[in-house]
Amino acid sequence: MNFIKKMFGGEIDEEVHLQLIRYGKGEYKSRAPISLAKTSKVKLKSGFEFANDFVLFACEFGVKFSGFIWSKDEIEGLRGVKKTGKWIYEVKDLDSAKVKEIAEQTYYLLLNCDGDVKLKIKKKLPKPGKDEKKIDDKFCQMEIGSDYFEKVKSDFFWDVGDCKKVKAVHDFIITEIKIPDELKDSKNFALVREKALRVGKIVRKVMVDGKEVVSEIGFEA
Repeated sequence: MNFIKKMFGGEIDEEVHLQLIRYGKGEYKSRAPISLAKTSKVKLKSGFEFANDFVLFACEFGVKFSGFIWSKDEIEGLRGVKKTGKWIYEVKDLDSAKVKEIAEQTYYLLLNCDGDVKLKIKKKLPKPGKDEKKIDDKFCQMEIGSDYFEKVKSDFFWDVGDCKKVKAVHDFIITEIKIPDELKDSKNFALVREKALRVGKIVRKVMVDGKEVVSEIGFEA
């Protein structure tokens, strides 16, 4: 289940929290863009936020992945380098079972695959910022057979009825940062940023065959 669907379902977990640690107080418009189109194939494109969700979706097809993995912890069985507090691994022909096994340890799975599902993800994350004009809505690109349209739609566009073309963007409005009591006097600012909870709301704007549908929900994550 992708992290946006989790937020609207009230299922706040570590994956959702990790998506928000890049943000301070403020309004961040048109984030996590994602679009779906059905022709002879199903084509799905998105911002960097959906990288892990795309990879885990592709894992269901038993493909092998190549690319880069960013992890908060050292991963047994992989050779990587530690840079600025995180582990970075370059992998080749990594099987789906291993990816699923290590997914909870990772920040980002920047991986490609080619098979029943084709996936291409860029290798360098964008810098945090508030300028929605600079958002890359083709950071992740996935292509799969048209028979899987309903499966794709039920995960990434669960709130949409019949359609052939749909796009969504999300506004993150963060009104409060809650720092855990035990870290309020900490000088480890990176740890504070990682552990603090963001409080606010998410506004989802979905354009379905030319018509916009807006929904929103509050969160603490």
